[in-house]
Amino acid sequence: MTAKEYKNIIDSALEEYFKGALDMPLAGLAEAMRYSLLAGGKRIRPTLVLEFCRICGGDTDSALPVACAVEMLHTYSLIHDDLPCMDDDDLRRGRPTNHVVFGECTATLAGDALQAEAFGTILRCSLPADRRARCAAYLADAVGLDGMCGGQFLDMAGETKVLTEEQLSDINSRKTGALLIAACRMGVAAGGGSDEQLEAASLYGAAIGAAFQIRDDMLDVLGSEQELGKPIGSDRQEEKNTYMALLGAERCAQMIAKLTGRAKEVLQGRFDDSAFLCDLADSMAVRTN
Repeated sequence: MTAKEYKNIIDSALEEYFKGALDMPLAGLAEAMRYSLLAGGKRIRPTLVLEFCRICGGDTDSALPVACAVEMLHTYSLIHDDLPCMDDDDLRRGRPTNHVVFGECTATLAGDALQAEAFGTILRCSLPADRRARCAAYLADAVGLDGMCGGQFLDMAGETKVLTEEQLSDINSRKTGALLIAACRMGVAAGGGSDEQLEAASLYGAAIGAAFQIRDDMLDVLGSEQELGKPIGSDRQEEKNTYMALLGAERCAQMIAKLTGRAKEVLQGRFDDSAFLCDLADSMAVRTN
């Protein structure tokens, strides 16, 4: 299956969530949730769930709710990242951010609700109970105190300081990498993969997660607002700690190449078919949005 085919399947599934609430008193909240959930994007995280499930011999149809749950969680993080108390961004994926359209209170609640619904979606799906539990646990580990939320806290706490490369990598491994790792691990769990495959998936997720963040930092300087769908140069204007500011474009490009090579290497011998994931790592290394 191609990346576009995966995206189409995921987009169609996401379209069905929370539609019933549009005719209820909670319609305003449901509309805000769907506004950001259906705003597009590459759907990398849910694609990782489905592909790792497939190459572990699992049923991707049964894993589709798990994939959608990861995207709900990711969308929650984007809504909250854009809030005035966080990054205070007005544009996301070429559209006004959630709080600009629905107000700060509703946007906050939309993010909160998407986080809760993500876990509910996993726990209500048709996978065997032990696989559901593992998927939910991996997601919780990725987004809690020691994961994405902790990384966001450390990022904000470091805004007035000059961080070392090690400190910056620690923040980004939590803020960005943790959810990508979780998506890979959840795919293995949903597919009934082995411990060896789980370890390989974790290493792959960590490598592409680090490369993803470095590329993000590069695009904030070298990209265009039209391609990114959001303002560029904001990191430099706000004097944020980024790989570009710390290392420069040439070193960043070298790191991305090394991490991409590592991501592809860890898959060898653990899965019978890793072509899609190798191609995905390569495409992410040169993405323009």
